[in-house]
Formats: sequence, structure tokens, C-alpha cells
Amino acid sequence: MIKRTLYFGNPCKLSLKEGQLHIDYTGGKPSKSVPVEDTGVIVIDNSQVVLTAALMMSLMENNAAVLICNSKHLPDALLLRMHEHHAFTETVRHQVESSEPLRKNLWQQTVVAKINNQAALLELTGIEAKNMNYWAGSVRSGDPDNYEARAASFYWSALFGSESVFRRHRYGEPPNNLLNYGYAILRAVIARSLVASGLMSFLGIHHRNKYNPYCLADDIMEPYRPFVDRITLAITEDFEDIEDIDELTPEIKKRLLVIPSTDVIIDGSKSPLMIAAQRTTASLLRCYAGESRKLLFPVLE
Repeated sequence: MIKRTLYFGNPCKLSLKEGQLHIDYTGGKPSKSVPVEDTGVIVIDNSQVVLTAALMMSLMENNAAVLICNSKHLPDALLLRMHEHHAFTETVRHQVESSEPLRKNLWQQTVVAKINNQAALLELTGIEAKNMNYWAGSVRSGDPDNYEARAASFYWSALFGSESVFRRHRYGEPPNNLLNYGYAILRAVIARSLVASGLMSFLGIHHRNKYNPYCLADDIMEPYRPFVDRITLAITEDFEDIEDIDELTPEIKKRLLVIPSTDVIIDGSKSPLMIAAQRTTASLLRCYAGESRKLLFPVLE
């Protein structure tokens, strides 16, 4: 079932009422209710939004992800259930005891899938990407030659113009702000799926950072990033100058909030990105358990 992504940018109170997510708006707007079990991601983008503890408990029980934005209206915190899987202890043991050769192989598959999707997006925009396809085919276990970075350098300079115009950086010029927002939503979707599979999001296969509790989410989301890039590119095409997109308007946010429900192709079948993420993390779990050696990732077409 496709889960909803709910956005709250105005003052309101969110509570649990008769098993439903109940929304009380200020200013006389009629209240409404939404089934908690239908909710996948909630984005809180106003400091005057109030959530009750009962609702938070219900959201966590239903494995929903809650994104909280800062004063600049950018996602700054992520709330998730700590674990959900029925075989949590065994799953964690498989993850902790995974061998370095296995993790390197998983990272190789991840990088190949990411570069292939980046190349596909470039080709969809009319940009030749033979070098990207070559790099994808040259990635070795663990990517010791750093083809991921090599491909990224070419990809970003080609996707939004010449290298002197755009550089991908978290604090860089637009459309970096759109990408940051979109990636935060994507990260929440992937982290949610990891929890559902019983995996610990801080134990990455490649990323290592003692201050980052979502290293594994950052690993697994890599091949999904081009789907966010495609949506971002479509938004920028509505502006004469990319640098004019210095503010994330409600309309822009609305277009980025469709990320969890956007259709992707995975293992030959079409499904919403949120469902594809669940198939990816389930395949990762099988790899850790020694039942498979193949990670399933969506293919950008």
C-alpha cells in the first residue's frame, strides 16, 4: 500500500483521536483526520505545530518517519522507531558480523547502480554519457579507483550547465537548496525502510562517521538520488535563471514531496519509490544473511 507524505507548514495541533491522526488548524479552518496506518512520512515545517505524545507513539508503532525543519525551512531532524523487525537480534548479528569482502561487494553494486542512473538521466536530457557507462562497467569491489567521485564530477557539471556555473555542495548556490530538501525526504524514506527490515541505520557498508546515525541510509540512497535530481531538474526548467530559486516556496516543496510516491522500475516492475526502497532493504537483509549476493535497486528510464 502507498503511504502518504503529509506536510504541515502552518500552526496546528496533531493528536491521536479514535486511532486517527487528528489535525486541528488555527484560524477557523475545519479540522480533519487521516488514518495513522496510511502515513509514511510527516514533514513539520512550522515551530507552532504541536504533536502529542500519544500520536508520536502511534506513528512510531506504524513505522512512520517524522522530519522536522529548522528556522530556514530545511529538514534538520529525523524521528524513527528504533526497531520493528520480528527477528531484530538475529538481523543485527548478521549485519555486525558481515565480512569486509561482502561490504565491498555491496558498495560496488551500489556505485554501479548510482552511476548507471546518473548516466540515464543525462541521456534523457540529451547529454551523451558514454564515459559514465564506461566508468560504471569499470567499478571494482569497494570502488578503490573512486569512480563514484569521477562520475559525480562529470555528472554535476553536465546536468545543470558548465562546471563554472554549478557545483554540488550542501551550502552552495541554487538548486543545491532543492537537492538538499529532496535528499532529506529520500533519506527519511530509506531510513524508514531499513528500520522495517530490522537493520541498524548507523552501521554503513561504506560511509563511516561516528556523528552520523544514518550511515547505512546514506549508502543505500545513493542510486535513488538521480530520481530526486530528475524532479529538481524539472523544477529548474520553469525558471529563466537557476539562481532565482533562492527560496523554497510552498509550490516547490509540494513538487518535491511527491518523491516517496514517484514511480520507479525495480526488478522489471513499476512501483512507488517508497515500495521500491522496501524491496532494496529487504534484498540487503538477504545479502547480510547469506541468502543472496544481489542488491535490488531501481533503474531510471
